[in-house]
Amino acid sequence: MTAPSVTFPEELSLADYFLFDREREGKGGNVALRFGDRSWTYAEVADRSRALARYLVDAGLRPEQRVYIVLPDLPPFAWGIFATLAAGGVLTMGNSIAPVDDLRYVLEYVKAAVLITTPQVAASLAPHLDGLPNLRRILLAPDAATGADPEARVEIPAELRDREVVSLDAAIAQGRGLATPLPTIKRDDPAIWLFTSGSTGRSKAAMHSHRDFAFNTEVFAKRTVGYRESDVCVSVPRLFFGYATGTNLWFPFAVGATVGLFSERPTAESIANAIARYRPTIVTNVPTMLGKLLDLDDERRARGEARLDLSCVRFHLSAGEALPEPLLRRFVERFGGEVFDGIGSAEMFHIYCSNRPGDVMPGSLGRVVEGYTLAILPEDAPGAGAQPLPPGEIGVLWVKGDSVAHGYFQDREKSWTTFHGHWCRTGDLFSIDERGYLWFQGRADDLFKVGGIFVAPREVEDCLIGHPAVSVVAVIPAMDQGLIKPKALIELRPDARDRIATADARRSLVAELKAHVQQRLSKHKYPRWVAFVDDLPKNDRGKVDKKMLIEREKRGELGGE
Repeated sequence: MTAPSVTFPEELSLADYFLFDREREGKGGNVALRFGDRSWTYAEVADRSRALARYLVDAGLRPEQRVYIVLPDLPPFAWGIFATLAAGGVLTMGNSIAPVDDLRYVLEYVKAAVLITTPQVAASLAPHLDGLPNLRRILLAPDAATGADPEARVEIPAELRDREVVSLDAAIAQGRGLATPLPTIKRDDPAIWLFTSGSTGRSKAAMHSHRDFAFNTEVFAKRTVGYRESDVCVSVPRLFFGYATGTNLWFPFAVGATVGLFSERPTAESIANAIARYRPTIVTNVPTMLGKLLDLDDERRARGEARLDLSCVRFHLSAGEALPEPLLRRFVERFGGEVFDGIGSAEMFHIYCSNRPGDVMPGSLGRVVEGYTLAILPEDAPGAGAQPLPPGEIGVLWVKGDSVAHGYFQDREKSWTTFHGHWCRTGDLFSIDERGYLWFQGRADDLFKVGGIFVAPREVEDCLIGHPAVSVVAVIPAMDQGLIKPKALIELRPDARDRIATADARRSLVAELKAHVQQRLSKHKYPRWVAFVDDLPKNDRGKVDKKMLIEREKRGELGGE
């Protein structure tokens, strides 16, 4: 497919592209952020971002030095991001509830010069600061509940009072009094390092320039799914995750729309509350939460309470894990609107293949976003020039586009195997049909053999999710007298939970679920064990954490029959 005409001037800053240009367009009075009952216009966000950028430069931040933002979903996250970009720094982002060892690792790995976080996170890092010689300054924002004041003055923790630690509101106030010039930014200057999900070992930083994010915003956000100035956006994934940074900050800001933030952990209840409060037109979602919202609606109905009202939502975006067709159909039939499932990655910044308005193929990941090129190549293909596989055959997905990362920081070997000039080898297994729709088949490292034949957990999960008792499911390998067999971990729908109230009832449902798979898939694929769980563990991206489940299975903690 020929790339659309998307060109950018040599001087390009994402702070301008996403924020300051809205002022120049006369949209400074538009509401940019809502947090509880408070709101901030584009002009107010720009004022805070410029002041903080001047403070950072005046305090010694140099071009291309890293700033690590570790905050809940608060308005200061926004001005922290835009200030970093305007100051010429490189943005890195982390999860405020991550283990302290993970946060320390990232600070050391990226050689962060500035940390913007909460007092609690900073205090937990205090014992490690002597081992972080590059970290020169810490800025603190309150860990505010939704509805509280996210700009309140923060008291510096006692263990940090001998360090360069400043309340974020004080830094902004100081910056307003400075005339420090901000640097000129070019389109290929380093801008943001996005972290991979870290499914094997520590996360790696995919290094991106300013142009990468503007390109994907133009071809995906504006041209493919159609963000509008009138939109209000809410997200299930948190802002530190590049999927949500795009869909719930940068994309709406690119058109002058409104973002509704809430700082609490995303649950079905907190998402329902955010939807009721902000009445969003776009919700950034994940398949697991789509199922949880259905369950919450069922529970409310059973209690005689008001049902969920999602009538305001034009569309939900879904990514991060497979969206089974039965779940998609149930959700749309229940709540209306549309769900656009797609695939993206830290290596490409965001979504490059997606369903879209007027073109939804349930069960698929849609068609390539204009401006990108996809190829399904054999697993042993040495490069992007290999002969693509015919339609319908399963191979590794390669993607080409102008948002491809420069490489992984401090990992040349991994960079060489992943990045091939304009192309990126994803490592994911897919097929493409004759009409150009992309079908996910799993990751090569997810597959396991049963009786010498490969089993793709995704296929078994999709089958089980079609059973009326199943809400969420994960299929993992388990050992049976030295042989690997499938095991299913299942969360039941609310109206099916009484089916495991007794041992006999539970055994009956287990047999029914096994038979459900046996009747639909090859015999070797059915789960030899079924275990019912209240809540499958999730990683910080909102995906079911199969790595944790496999480790628990090895320790004999999961049970099943």
